[in-house]
Amino acid sequence: MVGQLTIEVLGELNVRQQGQLLPLPQSKKTRALLAYLAVIGKPQRREHLCKMFWEVPDDPRASLRWSLHKLRPIVNIEGDERLHADHNSVLLSPQTIDVDFNGIASLRPADLDVLDTDALESLAATFRGEFLEGLYLPHCPNFEAWRLYHRDIALRVHTAILRALLRRLRDCPDRVHAHSMVLNRLTEETAGVDLPEQRLEPSIFRSELAESCGYAPDQSLRLPRPGSGLMSRTFETDVPLPSVTPSNRSQEIRFCKTADRVTIAYAVCGHGLPIVRAAHWMSHLQYDWESPVWRHWIDALSEKAMLIRYDERGTGLSDWVAEDISFTAMIADLESVVDAAGLDRFTLLGVSQSCAVSVAYAVRHPERVSGLILYGGFVKGWRKRSDSHEVATHEAMTALIREGWGQNNPVFRHLFTAMFIPGADQVQMDWFDELQRISVSPSNAGRLHEAFGDIDVSDVLSQVTVPTLVLHARKDAVVPFQCGREFATGIPGARFVDLDSANHILLANEPAFEQFVREARRFVAETA
Repeated sequence: MVGQLTIEVLGELNVRQQGQLLPLPQSKKTRALLAYLAVIGKPQRREHLCKMFWEVPDDPRASLRWSLHKLRPIVNIEGDERLHADHNSVLLSPQTIDVDFNGIASLRPADLDVLDTDALESLAATFRGEFLEGLYLPHCPNFEAWRLYHRDIALRVHTAILRALLRRLRDCPDRVHAHSMVLNRLTEETAGVDLPEQRLEPSIFRSELAESCGYAPDQSLRLPRPGSGLMSRTFETDVPLPSVTPSNRSQEIRFCKTADRVTIAYAVCGHGLPIVRAAHWMSHLQYDWESPVWRHWIDALSEKAMLIRYDERGTGLSDWVAEDISFTAMIADLESVVDAAGLDRFTLLGVSQSCAVSVAYAVRHPERVSGLILYGGFVKGWRKRSDSHEVATHEAMTALIREGWGQNNPVFRHLFTAMFIPGADQVQMDWFDELQRISVSPSNAGRLHEAFGDIDVSDVLSQVTVPTLVLHARKDAVVPFQCGREFATGIPGARFVDLDSANHILLANEPAFEQFVREARRFVAETA
């Protein structure tokens, strides 16, 4: 038996045989395939690999065969067959391969407390850069979702290791300096989220996206929690998960770039006339997909239409590092998603602060918007409404968000849950408590809340020329009822629907949600 083959993914992809660096194919997809098979370490169906890397009108199976042909001389050295491929599946045998990611993925925070300092420094040294640094495949969204997820894990484990080292090396300033410099850089990327131990339960793997990451339906992993929410994940709480039936529920997650190079994640589900839901605060495409707070919205809107949703910059599966989170940037995110999805005309749905974003888009691009649905929104942000009491309250909320949302105890976040969905049961409240932490960092949540305060589209309401439906919950504690009426009175010809609810997010079992769906479906049909 020849010595172990080493595959390094914590940085640029490297392959070593007995310490000797081996040349890799020029093809990025072939290199990405090698990395994917090495990290997964389980048989992968050929059709799955074709869909992940080569779903094009050409011949994906031929492309896969070509890549496997290029990889065999690299991994099958001196008669040691590591790459196994039959008609149905492909396996890169993990028994004789050492993958650096595997050494850190199984770590728990408690492990860092018992490892000696030399072992911690050895672990820190395995990080040569970002997970698969430079191996970006913009036209392979399933691979990108997988890569971003594992990048997220690696960033946070690296951060935890460095924090543990700095605690150990307080009396060794020379050794502290190098680690602290790296930690400062990583802290900016991870938004300072802690790493409590979590378990990714089997229920996560019911989703089509999780399958695209190569995990089997009965598989569970023990990993430090990736804090930025770059992929679907389920947390160790007492919250029961809603069942997901892959045969009749599926969404496709894609990515696009804005003009200022921010990556925006968007999801497509359902068939029929297109509806674009402009991004609202605290969204996460995959977490919302399973959530008892948002799932009924997604299912109802996509039952007879094609629904496109996206996470705004700084949240969910989109880039968390974004310098510009202004109202103008929010409109640009919507424009980028619409263009990437290839939509000519569609119904535009605004929810909460994205009502103003939707209005601004409809004024700029009236030829593309067949109809405008505005639910629970405001024309002017909290700072622009000139209510001193409201301004003071929201400024206090901003401080509370920045200080309280990053804590494991959800007591601070629960205050917001009680405002958004006062009629929710305990399961729904627990999900929404966790959504706040999953979907956005405390820093980004505070920045966005500040940005929402400066929104003002009052000057352009009269310029809206597309058919408009405005709906608002009568006892909404997040956005006052009169804010919805302001849209209806300012937009020419707008129709207003008063919903009997106190929930900012309408819940599945309340008549107000049934009325919302009924009105929205009728409006889409009438304006198509």
